[in-house]
Amino acid sequence: MIVFSILAIIVVLIIGVILFTGVRIIPQNMVGMVSVLGKYQKQIEPGLHLVVPVITHVDRVDLAQVPIRLSEQSVISQDNAEVIISLSLNYHVTNPYKFTFENADSVKSMIQQSRAHLRGIIGTMDLNDVLNGTERINAALSRELGSITDAYGVNVDRINIDTIQPTPEIQESMNKQINATREREAAIARAQGEARSIELTTKAKNDALVATAEADAKAVRLAADAEAYRIQKANEILSQVDGNYLAAQNIDAFRDVAKSPANTVIVPNTAIDALGDLKVAGALLGTNKVNQPVKPLSD
Repeated sequence: MIVFSILAIIVVLIIGVILFTGVRIIPQNMVGMVSVLGKYQKQIEPGLHLVVPVITHVDRVDLAQVPIRLSEQSVISQDNAEVIISLSLNYHVTNPYKFTFENADSVKSMIQQSRAHLRGIIGTMDLNDVLNGTERINAALSRELGSITDAYGVNVDRINIDTIQPTPEIQESMNKQINATREREAAIARAQGEARSIELTTKAKNDALVATAEADAKAVRLAADAEAYRIQKANEILSQVDGNYLAAQNIDAFRDVAKSPANTVIVPNTAIDALGDLKVAGALLGTNKVNQPVKPLSD
């Protein structure tokens, strides 16, 4: 009786284990790939499922997006500069059958392809383009991986370059070049500043010279205009006087001549007739010099 009871318990336990192994629970965002005796049978959706125990195997495949951070990778640019790049990407399974049965390790294959294409892309770019072309590299990687990862049953939703760091030797060379560029730009800026200062100083001096010359010319013009105006007014006044005024002027002139110690008076021919009209010249002059000879001035 006791032996029978023990056997019954053992049988119940075996049946329980068999029944338990025949139950499969598929969580949300996953699917189950059912294989019977090693051969794929069907795909089951999330929930509780009963399968034939022992001979049935169920692989659960996660359909949610999965982030992966790749380790740092050394890459050589087109101009033989070495840079260290780290990548991160997000992927999700698009074909559970390919992901499970057609590739031994789809994720590892995807990572290897990402690294290989990254080397190929960087190898066509110069160092400056690599350091400043993160967006371009990301876009190129996405295009390349999009046409390949479908064979692995996955899709790369996003790929991003986290860091691009030149090697210490390259970084030191870049720093020297940057410092040299800054010094050259500073020297150019100083030279331009000095040239500008000289230009402004020269312009100021030239402007002062021009202003002085213009002022002198204006003063000369004003003086000439004043002299011309004076002469014009004098001519206008002379044109209005009569012969008596001119005769009086001649008498005054002859009086001054008569007072001089000269024995000979030289007058123009046109003045001889005028002397004939001066009947009282001797009395007016009050001197004996009127009897002195007067020599006409030849034309």
